[in-house]
Amino acid sequence: MTHRVLVVDDEPDITALVAYHLAKAGFRVSTAANGPDALKAAREERPDVIILDVMLPGVSGYDVLAELRRQDETRDVGVIMLTARREEADRIRGLSLGADDYLTKPFSMAELLARVKALLRRAALLRQAQNQPAAGSTLRNGELEIAVARRDVRVRGQPVELTALEFDLLLHFAQHPGLVFSRAQLLDARGPVVEPRGRRQDGGPRLGRQREVPQVHQRQRRLPRHQHQGTALLQRHVRSPLDE
Repeated sequence: MTHRVLVVDDEPDITALVAYHLAKAGFRVSTAANGPDALKAAREERPDVIILDVMLPGVSGYDVLAELRRQDETRDVGVIMLTARREEADRIRGLSLGADDYLTKPFSMAELLARVKALLRRAALLRQAQNQPAAGSTLRNGELEIAVARRDVRVRGQPVELTALEFDLLLHFAQHPGLVFSRAQLLDARGPVVEPRGRRQDGGPRLGRQREVPQVHQRQRRLPRHQHQGTALLQRHVRSPLDE
């Protein structure tokens, strides 16, 4: 997914330089030179991040930030403030009004890009945490029903037998509808698997080490007819490029 960044600064040279490097890094970039235009662009374009200069003509960057946080459409947008002011009081004011980060001029483009990417990562983690179901909750998607705490899956009311790995992957898909994941992303999402101590199937000792890459392609079991039907329905619900 391509992230959108809005650059708000009244100095054309700075705006052009920042916009160029952001676009080169793969972002979709729009610009504004004053407060009213910035608020309009934020409402209409819904950027993921706003790079906001403090010293704007007419309406200051602080006022723009306060208005962004008041409006429902822009309340959660990430904001990085730019300013030539180096006083601690100015930084505290910006952060207190709801800025996510603060960068003083002059600044390097490498640092600004790093801060934009870090802000996007934090936002993604926050969304993921908000999407996590409560321990006793049940996820429903059409004919599919997942009881999280009981690790129980049903399709059209019929129980579907899944391995632990299959359940974890299905739950991840259900929590992120409409998204496509690579094999590596799916394995990272499930996390490492800790093997119990004991002996391996080949007779060697287990050392209790973490197995970082669980096996996704597992041997299929013979299921009763109604469970074969449920599995087919699951396949229609979930499609992902595991072989990438």
